[in-house]
Amino acid sequence: MSGFYPQPPKRTGVPREVLKWLQSLDLSFFPKNVRRDFSNGYLVAEVCSWYFPEEVPMHAYDNRASLPTKLGNWALIEKVLSKRGIHLPKDVIEGTIHCKPGAAELLVQELYCRLTNREIKALQYEGTDFTDRQYQEKLPMVARSTASKAIKNNITLSETLHETNIETNKSKAQAIIHMHLQQRQLERVQDPKRFSMKPTLGELAIRLPPTVQQEVTTESRVQVPPKSPQPEIRSRSHIQFKEIDVRQTNKRSLVSASPIGGD
Repeated sequence: MSGFYPQPPKRTGVPREVLKWLQSLDLSFFPKNVRRDFSNGYLVAEVCSWYFPEEVPMHAYDNRASLPTKLGNWALIEKVLSKRGIHLPKDVIEGTIHCKPGAAELLVQELYCRLTNREIKALQYEGTDFTDRQYQEKLPMVARSTASKAIKNNITLSETLHETNIETNKSKAQAIIHMHLQQRQLERVQDPKRFSMKPTLGELAIRLPPTVQQEVTTESRVQVPPKSPQPEIRSRSHIQFKEIDVRQTNKRSLVSASPIGGD
């Protein structure tokens, strides 16, 4: 059809040399979306089958996207790689399963380095926390996520289904909220006019460096107060008590002396 041009491939966050390596393996399909296509582990098994064909039979792997399928595929892949002395980070594998930002990109680069014995000059991934923090920083302040939206973006449904402990999921949500509050505080510092933040009197005051004469006068005025003499504490063994002789009065004489009946 005239006037039709294929669209350029989306930016995957993977270096060109790694993409060329994937093309040379003649996979069943080329990953257009690295985060989605590598999550179930089927393409990872195909990559490993080119290097270890006897240990990775492809009929043992499923290409569906359900959570049990992903966990089963990755359990087999980890066994094969551990026999070969290749140990991928656990958080990277879990981030790839749950489609975390930057996890699948890092995993593909790790596989490239381990299987080909080559090095990448700069690993191109969005950070080790596997959140959308750097993506949010690129957006204008109006378009950035709220606290509830940040939790929804960074905690997937498959992650909550896989981790049944409520306290663990609660701690993950609290960490995301803490990161969101730090980002908001940074926004207030960067753009105080937007949040109607007025400077304090200390910030408005003009501060000049003190002269030498002022420094000398301030040092002379500062005097250390003399120490008050501490009272001597005597022990009870040195204290002497004097006996007091108390004379008792005669009750009968007091009664006879007092008037009766007011006469």
